[in-house]
Amino acid sequence: MPLELLTVPCLSDNYAFLLHDAGTGRTALVDAPEAAPIRRALDAHGWRLSDILLTHHHDDHVAGVADLRDGARVIGARADAHRLPPLDLEVAPGDPLEVLGVKVEVIDVPGHTLGHVAFHFPQDHMAFTADSLMALGCGRLFEGTADQMWDSLRKLRDLPGQTLICSGHEYTETNARFALTIEPDNQALRDRAAAIARARAEGRPTVPSHLSEERATNPFLRADMPELQRAAGLEGHSAVQVFAEIRSRKDRF
Repeated sequence: MPLELLTVPCLSDNYAFLLHDAGTGRTALVDAPEAAPIRRALDAHGWRLSDILLTHHHDDHVAGVADLRDGARVIGARADAHRLPPLDLEVAPGDPLEVLGVKVEVIDVPGHTLGHVAFHFPQDHMAFTADSLMALGCGRLFEGTADQMWDSLRKLRDLPGQTLICSGHEYTETNARFALTIEPDNQALRDRAAAIARARAEGRPTVPSHLSEERATNPFLRADMPELQRAAGLEGHSAVQVFAEIRSRKDRF
């Protein structure tokens, strides 16, 4: 039976994600920006947390852990254990991990932070990427380098196209406006930007998104593609150089 996914808006623009296994009644949480809306969602469904997975140490992804853990197993990156809430299970890329009875792949995705990880649930075609790969964007390079982030994005881009990308923020409308400054003639991007504007006008979330959609429209995933390089005036540059320039333009946008 597939896992049920519930997207929980938190703070001003964060998302947390609840995964529920109807067969066992167990529920996992990915990231905990704040406790109250997550608790309300759990209570509304009659669910109880068995696991909390943490992608990185920033407060807007972990601040609710202390109030929510209540016996749940807290899982996070071994490399970042010193600055995450106390962990019950420290994991590293390649470690075997099961959550809710299914295999979970831990993917090292430094760039936004050095210890950032993503959690891929291949059986259910979902990846929890937080502030690495985002809907039409990627996270700022607070700790890592452009080389690291580009390598991280390529890893995520290589997942199956039907993978649902569960990212950490509702930044998509601004990201779409920026993406159109890079590839204004990308018809798939134009169509997606219009759909995003409609969704936000109606108060609907734009996260999660499908990886196939990101491949076709997200400029940060397309830095090695000749059509983007031409559109951005960056022909003849390496993919990392193109990515770094696009990230720099976004920082100033």
